[in-house]
Amino acid sequence: MHRSLVRSTLIATMAVGLVACASAPKKSVSQPAGIPDKGGVHHSQLPDGKGKKKSPYAPAQEDPRTRGNYTAGGLYKPGVSDSTPDHVPDVDAIPEPEVTNEPRSPIGNRATYSVLGKQYKVLDNTKGYVEKGTASYYGQKFHGRRTSNMEVYDMYAFTAAHKTLPLPSFARVTNLDNGKSVVVRVNDRGPFHDGRVIDLSYAAAVKLGITARGTGRVEVRALQPGDDDRPVYASEPAKPAAPPAAPTPIDRLIAAMPVASARAGELPPGVRIATGKPTSMAASAATAVASVATTPLPAAPTPAIPAASASDGVVLQVASFTARANADRALTTLRQAGIDTAQISDASANGQTIWRLRVGPLQAAQAPELAARIAGLGFGQPQRVRD
Repeated sequence: MHRSLVRSTLIATMAVGLVACASAPKKSVSQPAGIPDKGGVHHSQLPDGKGKKKSPYAPAQEDPRTRGNYTAGGLYKPGVSDSTPDHVPDVDAIPEPEVTNEPRSPIGNRATYSVLGKQYKVLDNTKGYVEKGTASYYGQKFHGRRTSNMEVYDMYAFTAAHKTLPLPSFARVTNLDNGKSVVVRVNDRGPFHDGRVIDLSYAAAVKLGITARGTGRVEVRALQPGDDDRPVYASEPAKPAAPPAAPTPIDRLIAAMPVASARAGELPPGVRIATGKPTSMAASAATAVASVATTPLPAAPTPAIPAASASDGVVLQVASFTARANADRALTTLRQAGIDTAQISDASANGQTIWRLRVGPLQAAQAPELAARIAGLGFGQPQRVRD
């Protein structure tokens, strides 16, 4: 009798439960699955009680609306634009995936495959894989759609698509422009655009700071369990290069000149050499030499150079440059004017390399006339120096 009463009670309880399940409202597929509400949950961090962060975003569920519209060897809805949510997720609250040894997915790991007529080969081993290039990202258009290994793409998780890394695998992606990095779990194929090395989930792109531009310059480094995947760029940024030395007036003048040659074009407006006319460098140099050789130069007096014996070598320093290219241009100008003893030497000043344009060694008797010719070419008065 007692057993009959217990049995009757259990049957009644089960019946009530089945009715409750049957009457529970079903989740509408028109509601995007896994997208959090905008009431503040996406700004909080929710620990899971084990000392690890738990994502505040519900895991994405497959959205049946994303099925189909794909042809083997092609793309998914190529004519439909992708989009992003109207709020930025709190990526600091999303935990990075733990790097583990996962077996390869039975789907999505064919040794070779083709997309848009191009063939790709899946890597046998990810150890030592490092690649730099452009990263892009994908968002709401694919949220809830099956990935290449039949998982569900979740734009609020740190995942990525890659053309040749096994599915799944792990990689640290570092933004080479700002040092930010994130560990991603690779579970999809792509991006099939020239010049791109990885397609990041929306959350990973936000973490790296590339959503504004749409792409970013990154390093992709495959990870194995136990790897010291500390991002070198982020924690040990390169020391900033020393600021270049300020250009001297002669640097600015020579930089504005084209290289002196028979093919040199017209000089830029405002550049005056010897004759003061904006003509070709070769012509102006030749005119200047003729002018200096046949007429006095009241505007360029002969520098006072101490007398020296015929056996002493006189060296004239024409100018110093902070840019080697400018020094080369000035040297060419002197050589075109017939000053064959012109030469360039390097030196150090205040920790910077400078390039000195000098003429010589000369006999003392030659120095005054040659100094006048140099001044007539627009370089100013050369100075006598002795090393």
